[in-house]
Amino acid sequence: MATPPAISSGRYRSAAAHYLPGRPAYAARLVRRVSQLVGLAAGDRVLDLGCGPGMLAAAFAPTVAEVVAMDPEPEMLRVATKTFGHLGNIRFVRGSSDDLSAELGGFRLVVMGRSFHWMDREATLRRLDALVVTGGAVALFDTELRNEIPDNAWYSQFRALLARFGQQDPASVRRRTGGWSRHEAVLLDSTFSWLEGVIAIERRQVSVSQLVHRALSLSSVVPERVGDSTAHLEREIEELFQAVAPGGRLTEVVESSALVARRDDDDHV
Repeated sequence: MATPPAISSGRYRSAAAHYLPGRPAYAARLVRRVSQLVGLAAGDRVLDLGCGPGMLAAAFAPTVAEVVAMDPEPEMLRVATKTFGHLGNIRFVRGSSDDLSAELGGFRLVVMGRSFHWMDREATLRRLDALVVTGGAVALFDTELRNEIPDNAWYSQFRALLARFGQQDPASVRRRTGGWSRHEAVLLDSTFSWLEGVIAIERRQVSVSQLVHRALSLSSVVPERVGDSTAHLEREIEELFQAVAPGGRLTEVVESSALVARRDDDDHV
């Protein structure tokens, strides 16, 4: 079993303020489609595991009875509570996948947004098997900008710029080395082996401010790592934006995806 990459205690504390204004949001229609696939109803409960600043928790909260938003980083939970606490049915819990227990109750859906790779995936799925109710599901959410799409031609320059300032994400390094299995393979070997993928593709406007926040939200370029070079990084992003955004307008095509995993012996619609 591969050991999950270690996370610096301060890395996501310093990134917390930059997540919501910087990271591409999950498409609303993707959230609706996953809800339909799983059959979410008003009385159901959702667990957002590794919730960060609560992006997915807030997306599912309007349609269910309760969302438990769980994350090990206090600053992430502080941002999430400040931003989405007014919704009233999100319970914010400090903890990681190691803290999953029956005390949390049962869930129709467990969602993870770009967080599963930080966990002991096999052990996490075993714990979730005891929490996900019959007919329920686990869904892994992600966003991606594909270089092959003309609107995203600028993105390779943006990534090259970031590479000069930061260090490679340890999880990304591990995914390119031996011993790492794709999430699909791990799920197929688990109780949640009935898989279905959902994708939503949208063209969006992106601002220079959003790009700065996006950079500082990445584990390889968080303020904890960049330090005194943060101002220099911001200037270079502004210069890149001016070069690739005629008229001050820049577009990106974002692919939001969800890998929905259910038990093979459950009924599937």
